[in-house]
Amino acid sequence: MEAVEQLKQWIKESENIVFFGGAGVSTESGIPDFRSQDGLYHQQYDYPPEQILSHTFFMKKPEEFFRFYHNKMIAADAKPNKAHLALAKLEWEGKLKAVITQNIDGLHQDAGSREVLELHGSVRRNHCMRCGKFYGLETIQAQAGVPRCSCGGMIKPDVVLYEEGLDMDTLNKAVAYISQADVLIVGGTSLTVYPAAGLVDYYRGKKLVLINRDATPLDGSADLVINGKIGEVLSQACG
Repeated sequence: MEAVEQLKQWIKESENIVFFGGAGVSTESGIPDFRSQDGLYHQQYDYPPEQILSHTFFMKKPEEFFRFYHNKMIAADAKPNKAHLALAKLEWEGKLKAVITQNIDGLHQDAGSREVLELHGSVRRNHCMRCGKFYGLETIQAQAGVPRCSCGGMIKPDVVLYEEGLDMDTLNKAVAYISQADVLIVGGTSLTVYPAAGLVDYYRGKKLVLINRDATPLDGSADLVINGKIGEVLSQACG
């Protein structure tokens, strides 16, 4: 495939690559995305997922929130796929400077990536809303219903819910990496969720690569568009 060969050449020539990815990076690990035909938004619940995953709903109906969260948001058995592993390899080789992700599953770290900016937080970090004590994922999994701290406070996952703002330090670091990148690879994201999707606007280079199963709003302004499975594309291009 000519486009993959072009990407391979750009990767070979560059030592300042940044990757920006979304849910499509983790679907090959068995984690459903939100907007595909079989994703969470097309399944039926008493409330739509966007409502359940809002700050207001979390505060008003924590039992219902955590029922959904346990069933649909935690994928503790998922393993890194070829995309995660290829990106970790690029970082190890000194070519990839950062992974910027909208995912909350921690699979990039499992694959060996070190500089991972999690725009929407992580299921693996949780804290007590009363005393601030930190808890790992195993605490959330071990407690049925609403997880409680030893002080009695409710434990909240460190994931960015609807109505909540992104962490500004993480956002600023992402902007800095993208604005300085030689090659920006965007993969597995529909580029419709803001403010995250707006990060691409900060890229100043001439090697913007979009890898996605479906078309995105930025296809027309990209320097290289590859429609396909991101794991296969990256493993070929980084091989």
